[in-house]
Amino acid sequence: MEKAKNILTYNNVLRAMVALVIVLLLIIVALFFSRHDNIPGDQESGEFRSAVVVASGDTLSKLLTDQGFTNAQVLEIAGVLKSDADITGLRANSDKIEFIRADENSPVSKVVIIPSPWRQVEITPSADGGWKCTTLEIKPDRRAVYRTGEILDGDSFYLAGARAGIPDGILAEVYDLLAFEMDFERDVRAGQHFSVLYEENFADGKKVENGRVLAISFQALRGDVKMYRFKKSDGKTGYYDENGNGAIKSLKRTPINNARVTSSFSTSRKHPVLGYTRAHKGVDFRASTGTPIPAAGAGRVVARGYNNGHGNYIKLRHNASYETLYAHMSRFAKGVVVGTNVKQGQTIGYVGSTGLSTGPHLHYEIIKDGKHVNPLTVKLPAISNLGKEDKERFLEYRRTLDVGIEQLAKHPDWFIQL
Repeated sequence: MEKAKNILTYNNVLRAMVALVIVLLLIIVALFFSRHDNIPGDQESGEFRSAVVVASGDTLSKLLTDQGFTNAQVLEIAGVLKSDADITGLRANSDKIEFIRADENSPVSKVVIIPSPWRQVEITPSADGGWKCTTLEIKPDRRAVYRTGEILDGDSFYLAGARAGIPDGILAEVYDLLAFEMDFERDVRAGQHFSVLYEENFADGKKVENGRVLAISFQALRGDVKMYRFKKSDGKTGYYDENGNGAIKSLKRTPINNARVTSSFSTSRKHPVLGYTRAHKGVDFRASTGTPIPAAGAGRVVARGYNNGHGNYIKLRHNASYETLYAHMSRFAKGVVVGTNVKQGQTIGYVGSTGLSTGPHLHYEIIKDGKHVNPLTVKLPAISNLGKEDKERFLEYRRTLDVGIEQLAKHPDWFIQL
């Protein structure tokens, strides 16, 4: 190893400067060709292709005129794209355009716009001298992969899932699905195992994105929770337990994901502000001010206002039996008023500390047939179960999928080609 005092000699500095200039030149060349790629033509067809990745400031008009199109042709192509492909603009650093010629010096004979790996829009001359548009849908190379994890001491589900190699987006979806059955604050303990089967979508042998969650298993305190994604004969898709019963309930036990329970349902709790004992008819979830509050289920707003206890609150009616209440909001979501129909997961307000509250949190209540029940333990109805024919198909599908899962558990580097 060279001594420190000999490192910064004149020759060494000169060599370093020359090397730096060469590296910068290589970077400039690489950037140029990453945006303007000349693709060798097919020897049989004699095609010459050039590709451009849309950059900030690029417009369809600019890119086409750069390739020799007239203003009249640009306007016609823009109109065809809008009417036939619903393309009204280009996205920087996302969309790609290929220009195809008979040879390097010929005019463009075909324009291919690639808005995603799964879709291509081709613009070619029409018989009447104009331009026509053809959309090609590209089927992804779908692969099912299997990941397993274990909750360690001090773990959260997210931490354990990340350690198991499950992508963030898949973990968030799994969390949302399990939240119908589990309370992540109370049901997660060290030693529990879980598994997820999900899709990875490939194009030309390269992974492009994660797909859908296909199956989940979690060793919860109240018993194993299993969910399978299944398409019914009417084309609708849902998640079902191993017996074909609907796994998605009409209400979620914990509206805010990953929020800590700070006060449980109780018939006798010493109120932190009033100082005396009275019933606590809901569950409190700690969250910072401004955290969005999603509706626990689809329903209609039947009350929205302010009172001294709940502060800003909203009550939803979900059906003839169930209502939910959300209290201590800092503010209401825009457009959510009495009479508004909301979807499950739609933001209805934001966490705050209004009313009788010692800090920002969500107070959440479930009312069943006019009586308050514990959101963390009440048995919630499923949205829908499978009919007889669909159930038979599901059970056969589930058995086949379970065999595949067993093989993937033995060989974690394998995948199922879908």
